[in-house]
Amino acid sequence: MDFEVRRDDLHACRFVEGAAHALDPGQALLEVDSFGLTTNNITYAVFGEAMSYWSFFPAEDGWGRVPVWGFANVAAAGDTDLPEGSRAFGYFPPSSELVVVPERIDERGFVDASPHRASLPSAYNSYALVDALPLYEKRFEEQQMLLWPLFFTSFLIDDFLGGEDLFGAGAAIVSSASSKTALSAAFLLARREGVGVVGLTSPNRVQFVEDLGVYDHVVGYPDVPSLPAAPAVYVDIAGDSAVRSAVHGHFGDELRHSAVVGATHWEAPADESGEALPGPQPEFFFAPDHVRRRSADWGREELDRRVAEAWKPFVEWAAGWLKIKRGKGPDAVQSAYLELLDGRTNPAVGHVLSL
Repeated sequence: MDFEVRRDDLHACRFVEGAAHALDPGQALLEVDSFGLTTNNITYAVFGEAMSYWSFFPAEDGWGRVPVWGFANVAAAGDTDLPEGSRAFGYFPPSSELVVVPERIDERGFVDASPHRASLPSAYNSYALVDALPLYEKRFEEQQMLLWPLFFTSFLIDDFLGGEDLFGAGAAIVSSASSKTALSAAFLLARREGVGVVGLTSPNRVQFVEDLGVYDHVVGYPDVPSLPAAPAVYVDIAGDSAVRSAVHGHFGDELRHSAVVGATHWEAPADESGEALPGPQPEFFFAPDHVRRRSADWGREELDRRVAEAWKPFVEWAAGWLKIKRGKGPDAVQSAYLELLDGRTNPAVGHVLSL
């Protein structure tokens, strides 16, 4: 069974059932056990065309399968060397199963070498076997599904900004401050000496964000002009052109870098004026590019070790406030997806789902 959405109307969705897959030589079958659903997945859908997210798990013309992160079990290894019954973490469709072409198999995991994924970012094609995954703890499986992809992106953002010494700024301004990506970034940035972290959020979420204690200062979007116009970098997770314009307009040349990371405010109107914003022009932060850079600098094993080391205190902290909402079956999946699409989800809630 597959959950699909219309690529030109994200509110239109359906479930498609098919016959059991027959494996060709070199293929294996993964049974998707459970997956997380957050606003990050909505970002995948919004940027589906521009960033080729629809290409990972093809569907009938006009339809798409929104990628999710979760766990699967190897149901049938076919003629491959994949250990049958082993458990893997990675990038999946919102489906009951996935056929892969596992290559570069070792104790740490494998890569899906399916031809249609060959030109896509390799970071999304790797699957980790949990027995050898440094960050894996069974008690935190649900948090891993919900937070790990966001945390990994935030780790890369933090590493990028730190490597540039925050472009000479002393503060990081983070929009969509209640989102899980923003909270991950704030948690990491707050650990850097001499860096002030400012969260921007909807006025009705200011108290929630303040109570989490990872931002030095939290303001509602209308209060951006109240911030001191001192050197700062902007981490744009909302993707809201009005907020972006307010930040650039207020800070001007004091804004040292503007990184576009997500689109949690996906329905906000795009800036079509064509006019340059004050200060530095926004640059899209594409996490797989930074993975490639750091893998070349450090080696992939060292990158994994550093991320796992940073993850452990974060997940302990997040487990204290994240409320898991579990659901099974088509109705639960569709309900959670539409709730996230319409921005109706409590920021403290994370959906863990299964078909």
